[in-house]
Amino acid sequence: MLSTTNYYEVISKNLSKSQAQTAAEPTVANATKYFQANIGNVKTISQLLSNSKLYNYVMTAYGLQDMTYAKGLVTKVLEGGVSSSTALANTLNNPGLKALATAFNFAANGTATTSNTTAMQGTVSAYVEQQLETNVGKQSPGTQLALYFQRVAPTITSSYGILADKQLLTVVQTALGLSPDMGQENIDTEASQLSKLVNVKDFQNPAKLQSFIERFTANYDQTNTTTPTPTNALMASSSSTPGVSSSLLLSLANLKLGGS
Repeated sequence: MLSTTNYYEVISKNLSKSQAQTAAEPTVANATKYFQANIGNVKTISQLLSNSKLYNYVMTAYGLQDMTYAKGLVTKVLEGGVSSSTALANTLNNPGLKALATAFNFAANGTATTSNTTAMQGTVSAYVEQQLETNVGKQSPGTQLALYFQRVAPTITSSYGILADKQLLTVVQTALGLSPDMGQENIDTEASQLSKLVNVKDFQNPAKLQSFIERFTANYDQTNTTTPTPTNALMASSSSTPGVSSSLLLSLANLKLGGS
């Protein structure tokens, strides 16, 4: 049985290869091609939100696909930018919304926003990573959580950011053996309690971040007896899990399991 711990190591240690495989998948490649060909024509927030293909791509890139309906909120977030500490993006404790407002900073850059090739390439990279994590999650939910935590945890600035993010909270609860009921009581009380257990600044230290993730995967494996195996998870059809093909996963697994 390939544990969550081992599966995470396989993916994270070969992350660039996994990302490249994901980016080359037809569905992902076509969506990215459309984004790159058309995003430069977007000059306003309303134009971005009115183009469903671009809007869905961007929202998915920043992990906000479940909020595509909330165009009013997204508009206010983008209008507020990120320069002010009181900007909506900075007060919602939602890493995805802040990342979105940072990349598409219409408040600061106006009609030149989408001309920033660095920011737009960042959106493409984020989209590919989201697709990779989704694909991995179909085979190993624990590994998906670990990859998400690895990517997002360094961006949070307080325990409120953990409480506001279901996936981050799940990782922390599992790693520390906390009750899954956390997040359902008074948020200020819980934030205070959590800050005594976790120093979010530690997540900006790669070594400490990795140690915490390893703690999570070990505890996750202890509480979840069903883990992916080389025969079912790694040999899964690439058509059902685009971006993580059976050949790639098998080759990555061999690196970990001692194959040639």
